[in-house]
Amino acid sequence: MRQCVIPWIFERMNLMAIVAGIDIGNATTETALARVDGRNVTFIATGISDTTGIKGTLQNIAGLRASLGMALERAGFKRDEYGAVDVIRLNKAAPVIGDVAMETVTETIVTESTMIGHNPSTPGGVGVGLGTTISFEGIDAVRTDETVIPVIGAKHDYDFVAAKIREAIARGVKVAAAICQSDDGVLIVNRLPCVIPIVDEVSAIERVPLGMRCCVEVAPPGRVVELLANPYDIATLFDLSPEETKQIVPVARALVGNRSAVVIRTPLGEVKERRIPAGELYIIGPQGKRTVNVEDGADAIQNTILACCPVENIFGQPGTNVGGMMERVRRTMSDLTEIPIADVYIKDLLAVDTLVPQKVVGGVAGEFSLESGVALAVMVKTEELPMQKLAAAVARDLGVKVEVGGVEADMAIRGALTTPGTKPPIAILDLGAGSSDASFMRTDGTVTLTHLAGAGNMVNTIIASELGFESMELAEAIKRNPLCRVESAFHIRQEDGTVRFFGEPIDPSAYGRVSLLHDNDFMQPLMLGNINVERVRSARRKAKQEVFVKNAIRALEQVAPNNNIRLVDYVVLVGGSAKDFEIANMITDALARYGIVAGRGNIRSTEGPRNAVATGLVLSSVADGQ
Repeated sequence: MRQCVIPWIFERMNLMAIVAGIDIGNATTETALARVDGRNVTFIATGISDTTGIKGTLQNIAGLRASLGMALERAGFKRDEYGAVDVIRLNKAAPVIGDVAMETVTETIVTESTMIGHNPSTPGGVGVGLGTTISFEGIDAVRTDETVIPVIGAKHDYDFVAAKIREAIARGVKVAAAICQSDDGVLIVNRLPCVIPIVDEVSAIERVPLGMRCCVEVAPPGRVVELLANPYDIATLFDLSPEETKQIVPVARALVGNRSAVVIRTPLGEVKERRIPAGELYIIGPQGKRTVNVEDGADAIQNTILACCPVENIFGQPGTNVGGMMERVRRTMSDLTEIPIADVYIKDLLAVDTLVPQKVVGGVAGEFSLESGVALAVMVKTEELPMQKLAAAVARDLGVKVEVGGVEADMAIRGALTTPGTKPPIAILDLGAGSSDASFMRTDGTVTLTHLAGAGNMVNTIIASELGFESMELAEAIKRNPLCRVESAFHIRQEDGTVRFFGEPIDPSAYGRVSLLHDNDFMQPLMLGNINVERVRSARRKAKQEVFVKNAIRALEQVAPNNNIRLVDYVVLVGGSAKDFEIANMITDALARYGIVAGRGNIRSTEGPRNAVATGLVLSSVADGQ
């Protein structure tokens, strides 16, 4: 490993010592190991491991041992040779919980089976069919002047169904479309003398009302429904009054983006969009308490947070979803730290408007609709007592002197200033998993700090929610890797449209699928149905923009001189999320309009944006005269 010798102009240490700066973060624990001799600090190794438990609690010891052991091994010691270290310096940080909740504020409700709007993988035929629903068993009794849409159960074979429909057409019956329970749409339409739209895979076929006026629409491949996604076209098809058209708006909105859809008008049927009382937030600041409703959206919430800065505490309305979330994170922190729940405070909150796939209440085919939602990330802090407990526990466990060093954001500045080309005045953005921290160092060495809720974990939650899956591991992979689509055995099309060729055949499991392109050219297919590259890319970039870019501007406004972001000239990005392949560019572009020079840090010219806090902890030991 390349060594980096840094002469730091502070008080001279009396003896040479091996110092380990250990940064316990929300997601990772990083170690910087150095020999300190007077004013000379020689870094000899680094280590990194996953953080075990909630940051700042006794569960962190296992991750700390792993990170320190890795650094010792890289420096030529045995992994468990902790006695080689003279002093360990931990970051001075209160425990933080960054919890994220998704509050849905609208819901589409269907009664009397008035809508089927789902995306079977292979609907049959194409076009729009308008007619009256009938039972398939009664097709032989249909008069020749009728226009019908048979509703077909799974007990009928597709050959038999196609034969019956051919007979009816030959008799003069107008079969406008069909609705099937089985996955037989393509097989049926291929056996007919004319092409009709067929929606299949309707699981609750028995709930489709018969004898009702119905419209079926199937779009061509690569397209989405147009008529049934437009309330005025629905009004035209069903002769609706203005009042009835207003009621049908939630139907049209729920069908947007589907390749196939069915709308049935029933006398007692009703479709409505219901507002869900997500609850109110009570934000306490120096000027007193302010109230904002989650249903008002992210902008209203953030404006209220801004008006209450610096936030002293945040509560949720008792008996509501958001109230339960707030109390849950308080109790979690209290249980972990043994601190009374009354002494646990929520110091910041980040809200992001999003769309959440929700099952349509009363649907008959497992329909989902993109409903309005608000993602909330909160930061909970306690007093600093738990870090002292952790330091004492580490000292007993390893038999090494342990100290709690400076505040994270201050240490991050010290570490970031080892990036070539940097000097005060300068701002640092430390982008982690649970929080986004910022600090500003003036020419005289004074520092302003802030810690904000919302970072990598919140991005993962938004990605998973918008794309309709639950795995946080998959969300993390989508966040960190670009996309591609495998178009043949030897070439892919990357998300920017460029084509890339390979000398060896691509794994057949990825053929025709949207995949993640990892650094080693490994392609990870996304098993997310018929979702396309642009949909995944859009969700990923939106989540990063709403969380990291907004938090970057919000943080800099709090630490900048006179709270004027235009008075900041240089910003260095550090932390695990700064390694992301597009976050740094997004923030750089956003800050450019303020005339700010921003870029990813390179700690000690070797570590990239990582290890800033751990490096700062070592350097601060010289200033403290250890």
